[in-house]
Amino acid sequence: MGSISVSHTIGDQFSLRIRGHSLVVDQPVEAGGEDAGPTPTELFVAGLAACSGFYAGRFLRRHDLPVEGLGIECDFAMSGDRPARVNRIDIRLALPDSFPEDRLEALTRVVEHCTVHNSLRQAPEIHLSLQQAALAG
Repeated sequence: MGSISVSHTIGDQFSLRIRGHSLVVDQPVEAGGEDAGPTPTELFVAGLAACSGFYAGRFLRRHDLPVEGLGIECDFAMSGDRPARVNRIDIRLALPDSFPEDRLEALTRVVEHCTVHNSLRQAPEIHLSLQQAALAG
């Protein structure tokens, strides 16, 4: 099982530690933050976009196709009602110029089954536990 550590730093900022990597999440200034990093929601959507790119890149390499020129653009929209949630995600893959048209359907099937996409389709169980912080003494 993977492990991620999140700790509050200041204001709306949190520091994330993932396998030795450090990231900061925050809120935009207009939402009361300092915009020191992406929001958790942006990071969530970015994970899907990056996973799509990873799967596309693996497909290209597995079929001896060039990866140069592969790119991913992603837009998302929030639901206007409750509960607060991402309501739509649009992912656009820019393919290398020489990508064969007869491979488009196969690539689409592969990318649509990336790990993050699968995890959204079959939502994981989420268990929350609350713990009192140890008192300094």
